[in-house]
Amino acid sequence: MEKLRVNEVIVVEGKYDAVKLAGLVDALIIPVGGFSVFTSKETKQLLRRLGEKRGLVILTDSDAAGFRIRAYLNQLAQDLPVKNAYIPACEGKEKRKAKASKEGLLGVEGVSSAAILQALERAGVKSVGVRANDAPRITYADLYEQGLSGTDGSADFRRKWLDSIGIPPRISKKGLLEALNSIFTKEEFVASVSKWKSFSKQLNP
Repeated sequence: MEKLRVNEVIVVEGKYDAVKLAGLVDALIIPVGGFSVFTSKETKQLLRRLGEKRGLVILTDSDAAGFRIRAYLNQLAQDLPVKNAYIPACEGKEKRKAKASKEGLLGVEGVSSAAILQALERAGVKSVGVRANDAPRITYADLYEQGLSGTDGSADFRRKWLDSIGIPPRISKKGLLEALNSIFTKEEFVASVSKWKSFSKQLNP
């Protein structure tokens, strides 16, 4: 089955939801760690930054907890382009779990692939032929060449630059590349780092 190619960033509750989605869509998928998103400044900062650039699709479970998380995410992104996708309330238990959830409903990871794709379609999520990030992508080598990785002082420089563009410094290298390729073209990335280098030199002549 050909994957649905999505420009928007898809936001889900947990990593198993993200794994399920990754088999169905070609998109940047961000798991927020359930209720931890309420207190995670870095996750909220990342969602805001990505949402400003590409828009968000919120896909949470159909139980009370899922709707509480959805409401919080919508409030967080109230001035951003947001689409809400709803899975049906299906009774059951995920195979990896010893027992069903409190309400006895399947989460995103447990419902059928067809149900997820239908939820995305009903939310107005459309497949695109060619995404902007099909242009030359930012790579690990680019991080090194720009002094953001693998060199003396790169960790401190990377932290300050990421903070300046609204990306949490603690993000993994893989996550960082996904985020950067969602926000910047390769040329914009180089220009942003160069601008920060010039600014840093002015602060520390």
